[in-house]
Formats: sequence, C-alpha cells, structure tokens
Amino acid sequence: MWAVIYVLVSGAWHGGWCWGRVAPLLRAAGHEVHTPTLTGVSDRAHLLGPHTGLGTHVEDVVRLLDTYDLTEVRLVGHSYGGQVVASVAELRPERLAARIHLDGFVPEDGEAAIDLLPPQVAAHYRESVRDAGFGWLIPPRSLTTLGVTDEADVAWLTPRLTPHPWATYLEPVRVGAKAASVPGRYIDCTDWLGVFAPFADRARALGWDVRQLATGHEAMVTAPEQLAALLMYEGEEGDGS
Repeated sequence: MWAVIYVLVSGAWHGGWCWGRVAPLLRAAGHEVHTPTLTGVSDRAHLLGPHTGLGTHVEDVVRLLDTYDLTEVRLVGHSYGGQVVASVAELRPERLAARIHLDGFVPEDGEAAIDLLPPQVAAHYRESVRDAGFGWLIPPRSLTTLGVTDEADVAWLTPRLTPHPWATYLEPVRVGAKAASVPGRYIDCTDWLGVFAPFADRARALGWDVRQLATGHEAMVTAPEQLAALLMYEGEEGDGS
C-alpha cells in the first residue's frame, strides 16, 4: 500500500491525544498522520469562549491543510467531528482523497448537530448545558454510556476529557456539491446505544463504503488495531457491513 496522509479529527470533549493508540499503527505502516486538537478543548481549552463555534473548528482544520500544503488527505471525523469533516470537504475538496466518518454525524446542508441527535439525547444535552455547563458548555458524557467498560480505559480517558463549546452544536453545516464530490466512507460502531446508527444508513444511501466495528463509540481507544485496519482498507465501494 502506498503512503497516505491522514488527518484525524476528534469528537466532543476530546483532543488530538485520543488517537494515541491508532496514530502509531498508521505511522508504522508508513503513513503520515496529523491529530489536531480543536480550539477550546483539551490542550487548547485555554482558548475556549462562549462563541467558539463549528466555524472555528472548521477553520482549525482548513488552516492545517493549507499551512502544511496537504493533498490527497484521508480526513477522518469521529462523532461530532463528522460536522467538521463535512464542512472542510465543502471548503477544500481539492485537498481530500476521502472523508471518513467514524461513528459520527453525516450532515446535510443546514443541519446542526443538536438537531441530528435523537430527541431524548438532545434533551439531555440541553439540560446538562443549562444545569452544569453555565449555559454555554456541554459537560462530558458518561463513558459507560459511550460503551467504555474497561477500567483502565475509563481511567485513561476521564481526566483528559474537557467540556465542549455548546455553540458548535447549534451552528448549522453548510455543504453542497463540493463536499458531495469527495468520496465518503463510514465506520459504524455497533456495541453501544447506537445513537449514530442512522448515519450509517444515510451513508449507505449516498453509496458510501460502510463498515461495522464491534466496539463502543470510543473505537480509537477500545479497538485501535481494528480501527487502524479499517482506516487503511482498500476495498471496493459499497456496503461491506
């Protein structure tokens, strides 16, 4: 397999550190890997503000692509990161070889993340923002809810997760023909509540390659070897679940 450039975009509450078990596997196979931390979370939490929105995070990734002059990139977005990946695909399609949504949102134009969640989950988000997030932060969700059961994984994740800016979930995605021109893939994590399962169906409807991974939502932590293999997969387009 030829060398590939991967840009791995984390979901809510995480930073670039969360790919620490996957990135070395990709690099060992000869690939270049970038794991940016989005503005306002993790090691960039000091830059957090009430107006940190989806556009901020999209700009984080666009500037990375432009500054390093990256092309033929496989852009991977986990969970909320799917919103970022879709938006970047609209702005920089010429830099991307593929967009890979890892158990995350696959938005259509005008859709905000909060509107893509099941009503019960969205209500929980709104309540937690109001009661514990000062009206503008989303506190980290229970790792058990996300399918993380190993005590060592919980101990590794818990102190590293930080509140996520609420504005990113309220800002709608703007995508169109340019984003649609970038080949898409979807990885569906099946061993948890299945909040993102509808987006695997949406990916299938778009004709994307869809793969299933028998693990919880935090696949980069709980199944790094299997995830790395799927990210490097070179199969035919179509449903491979």
